[in-house]
Amino acid sequence: MKSLGYYNGKIGAPEELTVPFTDRGLYFGDGVYDATTSANHIPFAIDDHIDRFFRSFQAARIPFAMSKQELRQLLCDLCAKVEDGCYLLYWHTTRGSGERSHAFPPAGTPANLLVYLTPCEMTPPEKVLTLMTAPDIRHHMLNVKTLNLLPNVLTAQQAVEQGVDEAVYHRGDYVTEGFHSNIMMIKDGALCTPPADNLILPGITRKHLMELAHKMDIPVKEAPITLTELFDADEVLVTNSGALCNRVSHIDGKPVGDKAQDLVKRLQDAYAAWFNEETHSQTFSC
Repeated sequence: MKSLGYYNGKIGAPEELTVPFTDRGLYFGDGVYDATTSANHIPFAIDDHIDRFFRSFQAARIPFAMSKQELRQLLCDLCAKVEDGCYLLYWHTTRGSGERSHAFPPAGTPANLLVYLTPCEMTPPEKVLTLMTAPDIRHHMLNVKTLNLLPNVLTAQQAVEQGVDEAVYHRGDYVTEGFHSNIMMIKDGALCTPPADNLILPGITRKHLMELAHKMDIPVKEAPITLTELFDADEVLVTNSGALCNRVSHIDGKPVGDKAQDLVKRLQDAYAAWFNEETHSQTFSC
């Protein structure tokens, strides 16, 4: 089976499964999600992603009933059912089903759980990306991975139409993140990132790169980054679970970076080796 779906205990091809139209995820986007990549039937960094998922649904006050271990076992069991290769492993929970009312449904209404596995190709580290800037018009709970992604969808389509790979969201002059990634930079030998506040998602890949930098004695700086500083960076980086870490060559058509390729390559090689070791695969060449 190429792609695999799961909804509240039912497993099958995604096109064969149905979700009731009373699911609050359809009414309101009233849910949270997480995702990672599975290789060789092993989901990468699954505990980090489940920890973030639990923080998200707890912040949203969703009555998700599974324990971390139960959810972990379910996700690993589903990964074992698909064919060999790399897969996007996506899951979300919504605040259950019921009549359309903005207030929470009656106490005791169970949360719904959807899981989706579909083949994917991870972006190779050597691919260099182009970006555009975009005003950040999203909400103020970006540290919670909610299903309310309409602004991200609109920005992603704008990027497609402009022929670029990703956007740099900004509030005023301050950089936040991309529409499906974190934005980092290298400056004067340090790995720099905006702080993990309520305006950015605390990306797992972002976290991993910071951990790797510490182990490699590369200074790490968590502080606000302006657009001016980003354009003047030695390197601009895009990080997410489907690509790990990629350099950027242009933002809004202007060349950026290209001053610390060796340092980025060290981080990319270390991260690729980590991924390959944990998934017992050769997804990335190191």
